[in-house]
Amino acid sequence: MMLGPIERRSIDPKAQNVVMDQDHFPIVGIGASAGGIEAMQGFFRGVPETLGAAFVIVTHLSREHKSLLPDVLARFTPLEVEAAADGELVRPGHVYVMPAGFVIGIAGGRLTLKPLGPAVRETKPVDIFLTALALDQGARAVGVILSGGDGDGAIGVKAIKEQGGLTLAQTADGYGPETPDMPISALRTGFVDFGEAAERMGDLIAAHFAGNSPAMQDGRADQVAREFDAELLTEIFAILRSQVGHDFSGYKPSTFVRRLQRRISVVGAAGPDGYLKLLRADPAEVGALFRDLLIGVTNFFRDADAFEALAADVIPKLLDERAATDVVRIWVPACSTGEEVYSLAILLREHMLTLADPPRVQIFATDIDERSLTVARTGLYPKTYLSAVSPERIAQHFVVEGDSAVVAKAVRDLCTFAPHSVLRDPPFSRLDLVSCRNLLIYLGVEAQQQLMPVLHYALRPRGYLFIGMAENVTRFEDLFETIDKRNRIFQARDAIPPARLPPMSGPDTPIFSGAGQPYRRNVTTHAALRHTVETLMLAKFTPPHAVVTRTGEAVHYSSRIGDHLEVVPGQPTRELAAMARKGLRLDLRTALREAIEGNTRVVRESISVELPDGRLQTISLVVKPLNTAGATEPLFLVVFNEAAAPVIKERQALEANERDTAFQSLERELHVTRERLQGVIEEYETSLEELKSSNEELYSVNEEMQAANEELEASKEETQSLNEELQTVNAELTSKIEAIDQMSDDQSTLFEGMNVASVLLTPDLHIRMFTAAAAQIFGLQPGDVGRSLRNFSAPIPLTWLLDEIPMVLATSRPSERTIEGENGARYRVRLMASSRKGSRMPGIVANFTNLLEQG
Repeated sequence: MMLGPIERRSIDPKAQNVVMDQDHFPIVGIGASAGGIEAMQGFFRGVPETLGAAFVIVTHLSREHKSLLPDVLARFTPLEVEAAADGELVRPGHVYVMPAGFVIGIAGGRLTLKPLGPAVRETKPVDIFLTALALDQGARAVGVILSGGDGDGAIGVKAIKEQGGLTLAQTADGYGPETPDMPISALRTGFVDFGEAAERMGDLIAAHFAGNSPAMQDGRADQVAREFDAELLTEIFAILRSQVGHDFSGYKPSTFVRRLQRRISVVGAAGPDGYLKLLRADPAEVGALFRDLLIGVTNFFRDADAFEALAADVIPKLLDERAATDVVRIWVPACSTGEEVYSLAILLREHMLTLADPPRVQIFATDIDERSLTVARTGLYPKTYLSAVSPERIAQHFVVEGDSAVVAKAVRDLCTFAPHSVLRDPPFSRLDLVSCRNLLIYLGVEAQQQLMPVLHYALRPRGYLFIGMAENVTRFEDLFETIDKRNRIFQARDAIPPARLPPMSGPDTPIFSGAGQPYRRNVTTHAALRHTVETLMLAKFTPPHAVVTRTGEAVHYSSRIGDHLEVVPGQPTRELAAMARKGLRLDLRTALREAIEGNTRVVRESISVELPDGRLQTISLVVKPLNTAGATEPLFLVVFNEAAAPVIKERQALEANERDTAFQSLERELHVTRERLQGVIEEYETSLEELKSSNEELYSVNEEMQAANEELEASKEETQSLNEELQTVNAELTSKIEAIDQMSDDQSTLFEGMNVASVLLTPDLHIRMFTAAAAQIFGLQPGDVGRSLRNFSAPIPLTWLLDEIPMVLATSRPSERTIEGENGARYRVRLMASSRKGSRMPGIVANFTNLLEQG
């Protein structure tokens, strides 16, 4: 299982001693479970002392649990650790810990604390804070995911990456992660810059921001931009194409260079040439660059006026005139993490609720990034992401869980998410609407010329195209007409664009490219003649052939192909098997399926085909893969080899011959069998679609069970966290008890070594403690603790103590008297309060000194 790039780069020692500008210091959001104390200790041990950053720790805590995390962390870092307070200005050199019972955020550089309501437990507090941090701090935001349960943090690191910040996730080291769910979920999104051990993260943060102060960043950006040349970019395009299978040469150069600059900054490469060497040597970095190039800023109802126009002008036309058995098909290519998809689904759902018998709706959402699709399928977003969604829509179409919200099941059921490349894979077909917003702005002119005919082909006649506000179809007015220019809504014209086979001139030519390069004006007469001769020879002597995609759609025909194909009635189609003549269709369909599934050469011999003039032609059918250098889509060559010359059918002779009559009967039976087989194939395809729908439903059920499991994991994690802190407190209490026991032993030893008659009394003369000398005077035994001193025989009267003790306690001053008793006994008695005034258990220490023995 691939978790993402684990990047280990050398750290510039000078970077560790750079103090950040106080006006541009980074703010590091740390997500972890409260039980991940060892991971946090390892992180702060590795933070350079001179790194002037602020740190905010977000953990999973129950409202009843009072965390001791600030006290524990204060022992491992010289930074000032404190519990976060609402409205507190974040300052460098400080560590702020989220208190229990709150959801923490940040706005304007100040922390915000929102108390949780009764019986509410926030399951995604890390996502909530990191999203707010990304929106508030932009490129100065740093997201760190340490040990913890659940998938909390995945959306947060995406938000930080979108805003240009730095993201890190913990990998195995001496400090964990003990619970790896959070780091793994973050790494799987592909938005993590560094997967690293906890103690090395501080150095990485310091190295990144040391070279990214505003002045240094501007100067280096200009330098890097000057160093990029066409040859270097071409090689980077080739590396990406060979290792990840996607061609980015169609990207706008400015966009591509900007993303390259960020990767160079993150890995600390020595300029573009150094980064190119890294790409050659490290496939993991190629994957990291690929994911950086895919990052796009998305939001719900982005460009709200455009979505309202779509809801008012297009969606009613799609739904109102359809029966309940009809299906409205919509495609959202490059759907990223699903915000645009769910925005469309909400609009469709709202209109469906106004209809008595609405049609079925299928929204196909595709992207080439599997990790983004995983986030989209979950449908769980911080409420910060819903800023463009009205409270009414949130209440109707979302299930709010604290500061997070999950898309309601009724909306999610309309959407099907799948991996798909709009430039490489075959498009969907018979679509009513294609929403392709903000994809064209990332593509160059050639890539747009490649994409727009594909989108036109995917739409039904008069289907709708919805694009971004910064995009247009001016160069494709032959394919689309304008419905709403301001809100970028267009409608497909009835024109059928010709299919084009890519020229075989080089490895970098994309599929479905233009019609080819025009002839040069300085072509010699001999070259033109050679081209003419070769064209005539190929047309006359080459067997008829066609080129098809892996879906069976023809993209190229040779001359004389019309002998084997015919126009079928109904909607125009480019499916080769559907256009095959009588006697050829079933063999062609089965041969195509076998060749495509096995990627192998398939031959069918002795096939009889009736030509348009009534003659019978015996052919051999050959289907084989067409290997073209640089092709991004599998192609197959279909050749119709004519085995013998056509013959004229002798109908009367055939009818007169019994053998031929039997042959005709068998042919009719075979024809019926073939038709039945075709029906079975169509039923199989229908069943396959239904199975796909059932699979999506099962996937949704699995997601709900996963959510319940995540809640149980979070509860388990809170219990583990509480247990760890209780163990910490218990260890401290044990240490204190041992110290008290030692002190008690020391006091007992001290008392035994002193020949002083002392008795610790309560205000009503009950014994609490006494020395050995006092025991001899009053005849006391160890079991006499708690009894009144007046119950024992004494050489002097004690009744006066009841009057004297309250005065000593009230004034907290010692009292001393000489008391004479019977038989000439004389004692000096000193009374002293043993505790402060107002104590819950006041006491009096009475010292008795025998004056006769001293004399």
